[in-house]
Amino acid sequence: MAAELHVELVAADRNVWSGEATLVVARTTSGDIGVMPGHQPLLGVLEYGPITIRTSDGGTVVAAVHGGFISFSENKLSLLAEVAELADEIDIARAERALERAKADTDAAAERRAEVRLVAAAGTR
Repeated sequence: MAAELHVELVAADRNVWSGEATLVVARTTSGDIGVMPGHQPLLGVLEYGPITIRTSDGGTVVAAVHGGFISFSENKLSLLAEVAELADEIDIARAERALERAKADTDAAAERRAEVRLVAAAGTR
């Protein structure tokens, strides 16, 4: 079994992160899933949620993902997201304001997006 897998996190507008990892945890419509080197091939639908990538050098990359697909085959993991932001790119104050606005407007989808961004940002602080 290989000790690492190649990961590509791509959003509709850009390549968000690419590199080698030992573990990736993502939220799918079937629940949270952890993918390690040698995992069985899979294809799934990503839910709104944070993605955690344990890099080969011992680091951690966290991203907020808003829908998309996950695919794994031959030790290559593709995360194709509608929208994805690395945690260190998230403006926490802006996300908090967006959450308050969404609650005031009773906009459940916007509320969920803001919550995911805040969870992802908290995962690296």
